[in-house]
Amino acid sequence: MKMPPIRILFVVCAIDVLGFGMVIPLVPYMGTRFGVRPELITAVLGSYSLCQFLSAPLWGRLSDRYGRRPILMSSLAGACLSYGLLAIANNLWLLFASRILAGLMAGNLAAAFAYASDVSAPEQRARSMGMVGAAIGIGFMLGMPIGGALAGESAVTANFTRPALVSAALSILAICLVRWALPETRDLRAVVAAPRRGPRPLRLLAERPALRSVSSAAFLITCSQGVLESIFAIWALARFGFGPRTVGLALFGIALLMVLMQGRWVRVLAPRFGESRLGAAGGLAYTAGLGMVACAGHNEFLVAAGLALCGLGMGAFNPSASSLASRQSLPDDRGAVMGTYQASTSLARAVGPFVSGPIYAALGANAPFIAGALIALPAAWLLWRLRGLTTPSEFRRSTLPDR
Repeated sequence: MKMPPIRILFVVCAIDVLGFGMVIPLVPYMGTRFGVRPELITAVLGSYSLCQFLSAPLWGRLSDRYGRRPILMSSLAGACLSYGLLAIANNLWLLFASRILAGLMAGNLAAAFAYASDVSAPEQRARSMGMVGAAIGIGFMLGMPIGGALAGESAVTANFTRPALVSAALSILAICLVRWALPETRDLRAVVAAPRRGPRPLRLLAERPALRSVSSAAFLITCSQGVLESIFAIWALARFGFGPRTVGLALFGIALLMVLMQGRWVRVLAPRFGESRLGAAGGLAYTAGLGMVACAGHNEFLVAAGLALCGLGMGAFNPSASSLASRQSLPDDRGAVMGTYQASTSLARAVGPFVSGPIYAALGANAPFIAGALIALPAAWLLWRLRGLTTPSEFRRSTLPDR
């Protein structure tokens, strides 16, 4: 029996992000081995998201013009090259170059979300977006411990080449799956007849207020998530004396709840409550979770409960917002719309880590969580105000109703 395209896409995304997740634990240790200051290591990590922010809309427009499969394969090939560069990196500049190349070639997520929207009926889009989000979460969640295991336990003798080469091999496997198992969803005749240049991100945001609201909400939530993920280990060490293993298990728990929500529970909740309400509820749950962590003091149970709320909230918010963004698209600009949406989250991933450290140093240990909650709270309102827009035609209106 032939596997449905959305399931093949799930496997491709999981394999791709598994390779990406494997190299994440390596970068700080590589920087330390090269004698790089912590603020420059942070810049290396942020350079990927900044480059992804710049390139994602372009890849989305190219997928509208040339089809989803060529863009998926091209971006995966670029990721493979970046892993090869990482495998031979022996100084800061090669490390920077590998992450910059990976970010510039990271067009696969915009194309993947556009593909999922292509093959889904409007009432099934939240489920499809949730499956893609779950694949990303699974790959990222499993990639980090696998990468650490391949590198080794000791920071002094860790083997950085092995996980980089395994990541490159995974990219090649994903390219093969796209080439021989994933059908194209774009009408090639429409592609040939399409204009050479699709709508620009700023134009899309200016003309489609609902897309502007969804993208803004995604930016706020993702920025807050970047604050949480970048400061949690420092905070947990200072507050409880937790080491990397405990922190890793805590972040694994957040990711697991996100995956369960996105992959299973969203498909039940979205048809019942609607994507706007579910996304808004997710934003509120995430905000409440950060507040619980900030107010937990030395109560480990409250910290765990707060982190669980964060995971569930993100799992409800992400597929709902992605589905709402896809509803703002026309058949010939879906890739551009999803690229614009992904660009907002890429920029947020770069901003969050850069603000968390200064807030922690200047205002105290709990201040980043409070700041993250304040950043995330308006996202719930931005999605809640879209609750009356239930059909794609309504989402394309030039104005939003007053709420």
